[in-house]
Amino acid sequence: MNRKGIAYKLTITFTSIIAVILVLIGMILSIWFNKEYKLEKQRVLEKQLVLVEEATISFLSQNTEYAYDKLRDTMNMIESSIDMDSVIIDNLGYIYVVSDNKYNKEKYTKLNIEEEALIKLKNGETVNSKFIDSEGIERKTYIRPIFNKGYFNGAIVLIGNNIYVKMPNRIYIIIWISVVLALIVSSIITYYFSEKIIIKPLEEINNAAKKIAKGEVEKRVNIKSNDEIGELGDSFNIMAESLEQVDKKRRDFISNVSHELRSPITSIKGFITGILDGVIPKDKENYYLTIVNDEISRLTRLVTDLLDISAMESGKFNLNMVELDINEVITLCTLNLEGKIKEKNINVEVVFHNKHEYAIADRDRLIQVITNLIENAIKYGEDNGEIKINTYLRTDKVYVSIFNSGSSIPKEDINNIWDRFYKSDKARTNKISTGLGLPIVRLILSQHGQDIWVNNIDGKGVRFTFSLKKAN
Repeated sequence: MNRKGIAYKLTITFTSIIAVILVLIGMILSIWFNKEYKLEKQRVLEKQLVLVEEATISFLSQNTEYAYDKLRDTMNMIESSIDMDSVIIDNLGYIYVVSDNKYNKEKYTKLNIEEEALIKLKNGETVNSKFIDSEGIERKTYIRPIFNKGYFNGAIVLIGNNIYVKMPNRIYIIIWISVVLALIVSSIITYYFSEKIIIKPLEEINNAAKKIAKGEVEKRVNIKSNDEIGELGDSFNIMAESLEQVDKKRRDFISNVSHELRSPITSIKGFITGILDGVIPKDKENYYLTIVNDEISRLTRLVTDLLDISAMESGKFNLNMVELDINEVITLCTLNLEGKIKEKNINVEVVFHNKHEYAIADRDRLIQVITNLIENAIKYGEDNGEIKINTYLRTDKVYVSIFNSGSSIPKEDINNIWDRFYKSDKARTNKISTGLGLPIVRLILSQHGQDIWVNNIDGKGVRFTFSLKKAN
């Protein structure tokens, strides 16, 4: 993972989006401020033009030097605020008042404006026009008529190239500098939070994944954020926990298989070596060969069970589903185990819900399931105890329960009995078992789409119950 590459891409992406937004905001602000500035300046200009108009009327009425100076001062005030020149023309269009010496040459001359514009002025209209000054330069004009007592007395003429009031450049500069600064700050913030909130947690997960790939399955990540990254971290830890459990089961499986294979092989090798070396007397050879045969049978069962488990877990386990009488299968399995039952003097009680109870299952695999469960009940049940086998119906399923009297399964073991090669300490020391019977039972029933569970009957024993699909 290229951490800087991701941070760079995220920063560029978010910065580009923010840049577009900020540019749009800058443009909108510029247009809005320019419009507002124009309106405000226009309002101020109108007020000042009213003052010029009043001063002009006062001058025309009084015709004194004081009134003339006041008129010029008012004109100068307008010019300083809008950066334009101003003159006053009479009702015929002749210039008779100038604010400074710039247009002294035009004083008492007729303002060279369009005749149509003069007509509009006399009609009370404000006019945007042009005129050519004494230097032959064309100037734009803004002309506002002056009326006194309803009579046209001339007009105020604003001259210059900046007729339309514009927002000062400094405001534009402030707006766009603000946009640039906001863009820089947002880029820094985006990079910082991308690095802290996204990149570093992803890097932590990546490093942990690499360590797990090298065999450090105990590695975990510490991400506490309440978002998708935090959820990813939690999911990663759950996955790592599962991998650790799988790795532990794998190691336990190898250890258990090695143990289960080594014990009979060691016995077989020892007895055969003893016979070949003449250590075992001739009259004892058949006895020890019988033991060797039993150990070989045990090895065969172990290998067969392992192959069955492998086939079931890989999905290559085919079932021959048929309609069968579950009562008949239970009776057959019980009779097959009659010898073992008598050895421990166990009383077997079988109670069927109906005389015949039909279910859908693979006959051979169902015999394997029931045989394993009854053998388990015989093996771990008490001597002179009892085994109870019952069937009953619930909606579309047939249930089979097998109870044996004796000790309960320890609480710490009850969830582990379905694991391959799992045996409690008591089972290891006192019973001969591969630890594959119950895992195979559960896998077979799972292949049938059914379930099996176990309950401790307080002070009495243990009961296994499984379900089968009822035949129509």
